[in-house]
Parts: sequence; C-alpha cells; structure tokens
Amino acid sequence: MSLRHVTLVEGDGIGPEIVKAVVHILQEAGAEIEWHNVLLGTKVFDTGSTTGIGADAWASIRQTGLVLKGPLQVPTSGRLKSVDVTIGKSLGLYANVRAVKSYAPVVASHYPDMDVVIVRENEEDLYAGVEHRQTDEVMQCLKLISRPGSEKIARYAFEYAVRNGRRKITCMTKDDVMKITDGLFHRVFIEVATHYPHIATEHIMVDAGTAMLVAAPQDLDVIIAPNMYGELLSIIAAQEAGGVALTGSVSLGEAGAVFESMQGTQPDEAGKGTANPSGLLMAAVKLLLHIGQPAVATRIKNAWLRVLEQGVHTADFASSVPGARLVGTQELTKHVVAALGSEPSTLAAVCYTDTCSTLPPAAKVAHAPAAEKTLVGVDVFLHWRGDNPDELGAHLSKAGNDNLNLIMITNRGVKVWPGGMKETYCTDHWRCRFIASNGEGVISNRDIISLMERVDALGLDFIKCENLCNFDGVAGYALGQGQA
Repeated sequence: MSLRHVTLVEGDGIGPEIVKAVVHILQEAGAEIEWHNVLLGTKVFDTGSTTGIGADAWASIRQTGLVLKGPLQVPTSGRLKSVDVTIGKSLGLYANVRAVKSYAPVVASHYPDMDVVIVRENEEDLYAGVEHRQTDEVMQCLKLISRPGSEKIARYAFEYAVRNGRRKITCMTKDDVMKITDGLFHRVFIEVATHYPHIATEHIMVDAGTAMLVAAPQDLDVIIAPNMYGELLSIIAAQEAGGVALTGSVSLGEAGAVFESMQGTQPDEAGKGTANPSGLLMAAVKLLLHIGQPAVATRIKNAWLRVLEQGVHTADFASSVPGARLVGTQELTKHVVAALGSEPSTLAAVCYTDTCSTLPPAAKVAHAPAAEKTLVGVDVFLHWRGDNPDELGAHLSKAGNDNLNLIMITNRGVKVWPGGMKETYCTDHWRCRFIASNGEGVISNRDIISLMERVDALGLDFIKCENLCNFDGVAGYALGQGQA
C-alpha cells in the first residue's frame, strides 16, 4: 500500500463538519493518504471570483487527480455557475456513479431489498448550462447530447456491470419527444450493448422508468441516463432506500475522480454538530478502493455497518428507527472508530480485495466519422410582439426569394402558420423556417446572410438562426409540432 495524495475540500454549510469526521475515521483506520486542503465555493466567490475556484485549487486538483469534498453551495441567482459542474466538465469527469442500497432492517426503507446503481452522464444535456434570454417572455437552455459523450457513458455502464456482477442495464430517456437528442443517446446505447451480449438490456421512457423506480425497484439493476434524468433518478432512489445522507457519489473520467456525498449544504444545520457524515464516508470507501487500499475500505465499511446495527443514529434517522440512540456528528464518528476491526451481525459484512475496485477505468472513444453534410434551409428566430401569426407570415414571406421560401412559423415548437389554430397561445418568440426553393434543394451560407439582411430590412428583430442540414441524406432537424 503506497501513500496517495488527495485534494480535500471542506465545502460549505455542514461540509467542514462531515469532512473532519470522515478524515478522522480514515486516519484511525490506517488509510495511507496525504491531504491537500483547498478552498472552493462560497468563500472563494466572496473574494470576487466568478468561478469559485482559485488557481491553487486548480493546481492541486489537476496534480492529485483525486478529490474528497464536502457539499458546495450552488449559486441560485445572478450568472455564477455551479463549482461542481465546472470541475466535472473542465476535467472531463463524464461518469457519475451512485450506488443506492437499503440497510433494512436497521434503517427504515420503503424497499428493504433495494440495490440499484445509477450511472449518469455528467458533462452534457441541460447541465451544459448554455442559457440565454431570448425575448421579453422567453428564456432558452440548450440541450446538448453528443455521440462521443453518449458512447463513453454507455461503455462505462457496461464495464461497471461486468466488474460488479450486475445482470441488467436499463436505459432511460424521453426520445418519444426529443427524438434527436435523447434519440441519439438511446441509439448509441443499443450499439454499445451489442458488444456485451451477456448483459440484459432494456429501454424505458424516463417517466415510466421513474414510476418503476418508485413502485418496483427490485426490477431494476443498473440505470443509465442523460445528465438531468440521472440526477433526479438517483435522488429519488436514495430517498426511497432510506435517505440521501447514506449514499456516496463518484464522478470520474480520464483525468481523475471526485468523491462526495449526495447531501446538500444544509445551512440550517451547519455548526450544530448534528450532521450525518455517512454519505461522505461511503464515498471515501469508494476512494480507498479506487486508490488500491481495499483492506482499509473493508475495515471502515464493516465498522459503519456495525454502528448502524447498534441503533446509533444522527437526528435525520433516529426518529424513524425504534429504540435508536440519538447522537451528533462527533459521537457517531467515535462510535465508528471504536468499531474498527469488528463486523456487522445482521447486515452482510463486506470483504474487498485488490481485484474488486468497483470503478472501471474511464472509457476512450473515437470521434464519429464525417458525414456528407448539405445545407438545405435555416430557422430564423424573431422577437416579435404581435399576436397574429398570419400577419407575421405575410410580412416575413417578403424576405423569401428564388433560393429560400418561408414554409412555417412555430411558437414554442407548435406550428402557428400557415393554417395554425386560434386556440394556440403565442409568446413573443417565433421560429420561422425557410427551406431551399431552388431546383437543387441546397443553399449556401451566403444565401443565409442575404436572407438575414432582407429580414432586417423588413424591420424585424432577429435573435439568432439555426442552419438546417441533412447528414448523409437524413434530416438533422425536427419537424414543428403539427407540421405536415
């Protein structure tokens, strides 16, 4: 066992308390770790930083490639970004893994046999955070799904299943509505699955899948999902199993890994000595396995299980466990340390080995081959405060010429011209689709530039345009809702 360097982040709210507790337990258990303390989050934002991450923190994180961290406060106003998302995306930590398990009967759970792993894509989707205010009434957030991103997370999920003896992977998307973005994620999952024929697979729409997770989690094993769905699914699963304070979270990629609890900062509990360090401790167990210290991980996990069996709980669980002994953060920590070397009697003991690191190495994928791309039209988005689509259509049609014709206007994705319905409510945000009208069915960028000049000459306020392209002869854009 060799000494490993790990970046340590206390975090905000209850973070300093639970980090202190976990570090103490690791030290008492014999972990060979040298900690490098850095500041992230609120304390850094308060210095005037717009990222919440100082140069010294970046240097440590990039050097060690390993982070154990307390929760960070996410800015909810202004333009400041989540530090967690910034670190994950900047370092390419594309896989987030949350293994959710119930500990019945010593911890109350809706599903005593629950044992589900959520493998969540961690860089893309709506969490890309590309947002704009478009008009007086409409805001936009771009949903970005890439083939490389989808392939990496799919390969990782299957490798995780292989390493951990998992039997089935369930892919959850909403590609009956988002056919291009979620559709890509689903298609890539199917492609990767062909290389793992011994692993059962299925695809479920995320709404039905969420209902299954709540009603019949025993039918699920490993779940793979795009970023936002995966976040919501893992929180629901953890709460159903017993509570988010018992579950660790790991984000990893080729450049390193971040280990943390699923808990938030809980500012109302900060400084009271009542916080539960269990979720962060379980993340630290994953860290120990990741760095090749399975014996220490075994000692800590068994000691923690033993303490759970003894009915020793912080306030978040004590009220739901008959006869529980209510303790604070420090006292729970002392109990775990005292139990080092013992094993649980009711719950199943663990015995980790050098070959059972539960986190497979990050997957590498190649870029997709170039397709034959042809430009066939453009969607022009307007800020227009009128309320009659027919009036807008008649006026904007004047911008068409022999190369481009206006064929459709939508509002919030629904076709309102030509032949729209008067019942459709319209905001001040309009998508106006121009399609090639020349005999070749193909246009150039110069055609679009000329079109935008004509739109401007009509006195219309355009926000942006989106090129409409075919890839290998297949349309790379969606129809409008209600478009023939």
